[in-house]
Amino acid sequence: MAGDQEIVHGFPHLDTVHRALTALYRRLEPDTLHRDFPTSVVPADVAFADTDDLHLGVQRVARVMVQHLNLPDARMIVSFRDMTHAGNVELAAGPEYFIELNNRFRDHRRDIGAALAHEVTHVFLHRLGLSFDGTRDNEILTDTVTAYLGAGWLLLDAYRESQGTRQKLGYLTPEEYGYVIAKRAIAFGESPETWFTSAQAYTAYTRGLARAREDERRPPLRAGGRLGRLRYARDRRQAQELFARAPGTVLTTTAAPDAGYAFEGRSPLRVSFPCPVCHQRIRVPVRGRVRARCTLCRTVLDCDT
Repeated sequence: MAGDQEIVHGFPHLDTVHRALTALYRRLEPDTLHRDFPTSVVPADVAFADTDDLHLGVQRVARVMVQHLNLPDARMIVSFRDMTHAGNVELAAGPEYFIELNNRFRDHRRDIGAALAHEVTHVFLHRLGLSFDGTRDNEILTDTVTAYLGAGWLLLDAYRESQGTRQKLGYLTPEEYGYVIAKRAIAFGESPETWFTSAQAYTAYTRGLARAREDERRPPLRAGGRLGRLRYARDRRQAQELFARAPGTVLTTTAAPDAGYAFEGRSPLRVSFPCPVCHQRIRVPVRGRVRARCTLCRTVLDCDT
């Protein structure tokens, strides 16, 4: 929770987010992802009025998260206490899991769904056997999976920032939440724009969506813009000249870090680039127009190499 701390903006954690998406697709095949998580959590299912009984409401929302993440035998026991973070979950063997939420949520019930989404995803990942080393990277993995499996829009909607209020849940920035939610929306054909009750959350989503669309327009993808294509042609020419001066050797030349692609040789010269869906790297020959199929998420991509 942000509290008195400044809220970071932008996309400082994208490398870890991309690694998390790749790991999720490696652990769950694309067919499983689309079959088990076809829709996001419905706003009405996690609505929490001030007049609702606190403990009954918490258990109801926890069940929604358990069902959404397909954890049928997981029982969540939720309590409240003073703490620095939004919540904490005890990851044992189950079938009961103990979740503690910050006492703040007693009076801010509209955000209980967001806090539970994150904590129940910890349980999901624990049972899946998927984790990253280090607290920071593991929390980013949890935030990313929460968003990509359809509950993360709640975490973004809990973001509020003004002179008197400053709140953000999780490790991702608001724009990074928007980016992952947009990635899901593109892949699953959803329109989450109407779900946000926070105007600031909606703005962060639109910025994330713009960044996600950029992934689909990066060379060597054919949808790349004119400037990107000119830059790619220059980098390709330089790579060809470099490999021509060192025949018979295996070399890799990387363009500017933000370009994403790299040229690899000997012969034929190849270009590698991240899949815009799962971010696994794809390698194709440099020979003009080709159709590449990502072996991980099975997305077919039109390329001009």
